[in-house]
Amino acid sequence: MLVCSCNVITKSEIEQVITELLDEDCWRLIVPVQVYHAMSKRGKCCGCFPNVVGIIVETTEAYHRQMETSEAELFDFIEALKQKHHQCETARAIARQRMNSRSDLRKTSAA
Repeated sequence: MLVCSCNVITKSEIEQVITELLDEDCWRLIVPVQVYHAMSKRGKCCGCFPNVVGIIVETTEAYHRQMETSEAELFDFIEALKQKHHQCETARAIARQRMNSRSDLRKTSAA
């Protein structure tokens, strides 16, 4: 499945990179920028980043289940990832609202 159309990156490519990063340090907090950097890519429109975060959470959870990490450790880690994702989405929504407000002000003052 194609996740990033700007860079033509598939879900399986992202999962592979995440697994490699987790092999280096299984408790690291992985963010989309690290995934893209590991692939020698960069976010262009960054519209795919929310989906990449979802893939990071899924892949990290599967990785730890396969490694037989205790449920308590896994639950705490996944919850921290989900909270970080929620914070990012909230920040994006606020930024969008600000941009829309500024755009509306410009239109009003131009009229």
